[in-house]
Amino acid sequence: MPKDENRKTVRQRARDLGIPFDGIAGRLNSITDIAGVEVGHATIIRGSGKLRAGRGPVRTGVTAILPRGRGGGAPVFAGYFALNGNGEMTGTAWIEESGFLSSPIMITNTHSVGVVRDAVIAWQLRAGRMTQPWSLPVVAETWDGYLNDINGFHVKPAHAFAALDDARAGRVAEGCVGGGTGMIGYGWKGGIGTASRKLARNDGGYTLGVLVQLNCGRREELVIAGVPLARVLGAESAPAAAQELGSIIIIAATDAPLLPHQLKRIARRLTMGLARTGSVSGNGSGDLFLAFSTGNPPATSVRKVRGDVTGVAMLRNSRMDPLFEAAVQATEEAIINALVAARTMTGIDGRVVPALEHDLLRALFTHGVK
Repeated sequence: MPKDENRKTVRQRARDLGIPFDGIAGRLNSITDIAGVEVGHATIIRGSGKLRAGRGPVRTGVTAILPRGRGGGAPVFAGYFALNGNGEMTGTAWIEESGFLSSPIMITNTHSVGVVRDAVIAWQLRAGRMTQPWSLPVVAETWDGYLNDINGFHVKPAHAFAALDDARAGRVAEGCVGGGTGMIGYGWKGGIGTASRKLARNDGGYTLGVLVQLNCGRREELVIAGVPLARVLGAESAPAAAQELGSIIIIAATDAPLLPHQLKRIARRLTMGLARTGSVSGNGSGDLFLAFSTGNPPATSVRKVRGDVTGVAMLRNSRMDPLFEAAVQATEEAIINALVAARTMTGIDGRVVPALEHDLLRALFTHGVK
């Protein structure tokens, strides 16, 4: 393994460096602050040196989100939004039609969507988690071909199984893990990031959490807690590429009782958290967002009112503003957490993507901008 790789999963996070964020974070400041939600990763880091298609170097993986955990396969309500569609998230046609999400959410690289999708179906069958005779899994992607032998098809069904079987509640590994292993954010090393917000009791006391796979933006665009980094760093911040070629996947979860049309409203607000970090969602970017709620009982066993009619709870639209605010705040912090957790990585042909320096951020937010 190249010497610049570090497999430790306990990282400093953005708040540890003194970066100020709005809102009150949940206990873990993670999507897993929503009861029942579990996250797992399978990370593949192998080889170094010149690209040899099919042999490596390999810098990729798979991330799995289980909305009701491994013990609960019942559907949840969900809503989908595409800010810019140069990307893929399978299964969303049925979510748009029915409002139900009935599979795990998987995130990987662009050329591994198919194998991961098929593996999810096999995993559901093996685990007895098929809630209907067919499955339309949700698998999203971003492109890691700058660091990874993406055309070598190194993600196999076993890696999808491993991510699903690894899914746990509690702290989520961030940075160069899972689907985020080979990703780049704003010209620095990107990857997986997560954050959450806990609403005040008089706002319902609900929790909203976000997980991102960050692979978008140019270095000159990055804004952290309102500070335009390029302006502070000067010449060092020259963009690594003149054109936006990356993408971002953002998944939001909440325990607030929301219906699909309300979750689409949440998914739209994720764009505003992304914008806070400087992105303009360029033509080459696949910016795809999904929000789901665990706030109603499992959709296959909701309280029966009479016959085929089922009863569900719905938060009043007039009470959604605190959740909109939470979605924006948690998205912004999850993106910065991905940058802070990531480490410098060397990939194919010796290409190096540096990590965002902690000392620089600590000094900037401790002593202020000069």
